[in-house]
Amino acid sequence: MSNPYLYTLVRWLAVGGAIILLMFATYGFLRAMKARRSTAIGYALILPWLLGLVIWQLFPIVASLFLSFTEYDVLTPPRWVGLQNYRDMFTRDPRFWPSVRLTVLYSVISVPLGMLGALATATLLAREVRGVGFWRTLYYVPAVLPAAATALLWRWMFASRGLINSLLMPVYNLLGMEPLSWFSDERLVLPSFIIMSFWGVFGANTVILLAALKNVPKELKEAARVDGASSWTVFWRITVPMISPALLYVMIMGIIGAMQNFTAPLFIKTPGGAGTFLNVYVYQQGFTQFKMGYASAVAWFLMLLIMILTALVWKWSDAYVYYEGEVRNQ
Repeated sequence: MSNPYLYTLVRWLAVGGAIILLMFATYGFLRAMKARRSTAIGYALILPWLLGLVIWQLFPIVASLFLSFTEYDVLTPPRWVGLQNYRDMFTRDPRFWPSVRLTVLYSVISVPLGMLGALATATLLAREVRGVGFWRTLYYVPAVLPAAATALLWRWMFASRGLINSLLMPVYNLLGMEPLSWFSDERLVLPSFIIMSFWGVFGANTVILLAALKNVPKELKEAARVDGASSWTVFWRITVPMISPALLYVMIMGIIGAMQNFTAPLFIKTPGGAGTFLNVYVYQQGFTQFKMGYASAVAWFLMLLIMILTALVWKWSDAYVYYEGEVRNQ
């Protein structure tokens, strides 16, 4: 079949037809096993999702774990090397630990700052003022913009003759210094990415916290003000505890997202000594240098690192997260 598009269409139709036949076969098998009609229909309808879960998620996870103990360059069969990839990762790779440092520091610093910015923005948008619907829509726009276009925009802004250095030129002249090389100076790579992360303040996190703020009972605030509480006391003692579950969700999802930062650093080259984000490093090792086994080992280390940070946040959440109706043992 000479036409590649027609070949792709035929394969797509063949796969879809096979899945439909499997759905009917599943329904018939369950009915033959005396299952209820509603049960058989339910399992038949979720079969495509189950196939996708097994084929595109569970199988790659198990395969990557196996590959992390092998030397695999895609062109030749995997060769078992045991823990060699992990030993090289921890002791011989000069770029690994700088990448870990950059990734962890970026997550630890940018996520709390982003939460504070999102909470401040949501507090302003929670006020009933004229045109608030327009402002809520405007502040959500960053969440729907293409990540690649945003990365290229920030790369231009941080360029030597970009917008940020142009705005800071009076300060440079006053201090008698040269314009900063934001992504060329190892000391400025982390601050540059943290500044870029503020773009994400205006997006999904703001909407989530705005919804949580709108659900805080007004009666509690009014009762506190009647008792003489200040606005800060009302916010800190009533509003924050009531929205603490939403804050916990935003923090956990923020940590996971920050640890997996990929698009922006993929388009922005950083000096070797500063490292790069671990997700980008996995891509570089696997798809640029064809070290799939080593890339799988780094990916599993990244997953364990994310799980550890998430578990720590979750463990400490009992100290500051309040659930309405929860009864705690004293």
